[in-house]
Amino acid sequence: MSKTYALANQKGGVGKTTTAINLGAYLALSGMRVLLIDIDPQANTTSSLGFDKNDLPLSIYDALINQVPIAKIILLTDLLCLELVPSTPALAGAEVEMVGLLAREHLLRKAIAPVVERYDYVLIDCPPSLGLLTINALTAAADGIIIPVQCEYLALEGLTLLIHTVNLVRDSLNPGLRIRGLLMTMYDTRTNLSQQVVEEVRKHFADKVFDTLIPRNVRLSEAPSYGETILSYDPQSKGGLAYRALAQELIAGDNLKL
Repeated sequence: MSKTYALANQKGGVGKTTTAINLGAYLALSGMRVLLIDIDPQANTTSSLGFDKNDLPLSIYDALINQVPIAKIILLTDLLCLELVPSTPALAGAEVEMVGLLAREHLLRKAIAPVVERYDYVLIDCPPSLGLLTINALTAAADGIIIPVQCEYLALEGLTLLIHTVNLVRDSLNPGLRIRGLLMTMYDTRTNLSQQVVEEVRKHFADKVFDTLIPRNVRLSEAPSYGETILSYDPQSKGGLAYRALAQELIAGDNLKL
């Protein structure tokens, strides 16, 4: 059974893209067939995997607005079993164009429907907003939302709004939408603050928080500049080991066979 998750948080800089590419890489390493969908106009997932976002003939924009079949847009990455639906800056105008389209909240779900069952995991990297692109991602996320949360107090403030949006989408557009898990990112073992934030989130969300903590790690920050995931750049770094553990935790929780 294919699993489709949106990675979303309206706050920027919390690790959505880092999680999308590296979780995807380690799921693929585990033998899972993975499709990454970059629905962020910044196209960071696309460029982080070594593609020039300004020189792509087709992107997710064409699937949403021009109804180009998604199979014609999918790109192979350097990692076996990991494929990408890229984004380009042209997507920035898509929300305005989508307003006048029929069933505009369901465009992404309709676009990916023909290919979803080819994959074990479909991961959708959302923009740092709660606009129509993110709503499309949440509507298409048949199995839930993964929420990266930076280990600082300001990161907690937007969670209430995000969860409210998730509830609205579940009630009106996607009855199966649930919070698959909150992922604590940029965890710094040297500070009490990181531990306090983790404890606060676990107190309020209990078993919805992943056991794996993603550390603040310079190697994670460096890898995208080389167009690589942490798996190929430095798999033995703390960041690499953390994303390996996260992939294993997700697979085990989803009861998928390795």
